[in-house]
Amino acid sequence: MANGNVNVSWKTTVIISTSSLCDEASRILLAQHHKIRRSGSILHSSIVFPLSGTAFLLITPEEFPASLEEPELFKRIEKFVQVHRNSFLVLQAPVYGEKEWKILSSLQNRFLGCNLRVIPAHSTADIVKGMLIIAKATSKPSVETLRQQMSMACAHITRNSPIWEVLQKIQL
Repeated sequence: MANGNVNVSWKTTVIISTSSLCDEASRILLAQHHKIRRSGSILHSSIVFPLSGTAFLLITPEEFPASLEEPELFKRIEKFVQVHRNSFLVLQAPVYGEKEWKILSSLQNRFLGCNLRVIPAHSTADIVKGMLIIAKATSKPSVETLRQQMSMACAHITRNSPIWEVLQKIQL
């Protein structure tokens, strides 16, 4: 994963809504040999990685009205955030112009302080790659490995810090 590629040997089960917005992502995940479970009971246009506890809601700029204050869409997003503890909203647009940045800003302002992270994406391939990186990093075996590596990195930085040496010399 050092080169930025997702480890292809990692396979997981993915629950995908029956929404047509998720069809291309489903095809990409299937091509990578992940187990796909289609469900009409999860929120429209959402993708859930049960082993890592992460969920992604796919939204396009076309779903937002001109006023950016559509109560139905925000109710759907709020329900998504309430259901999933580790939630990501992916705003997919091939090009990010003024409208897309306003939508992104509106979403971030509206959901500031909650557990929703907003991710801009250009293509479905980018979305799938990002989802897999996040899901793998937060899945049980990988999260323990990352925690251990971070702990070792912190210890190494502390041991080799010139500030730490100065503090030891003045006996603090």
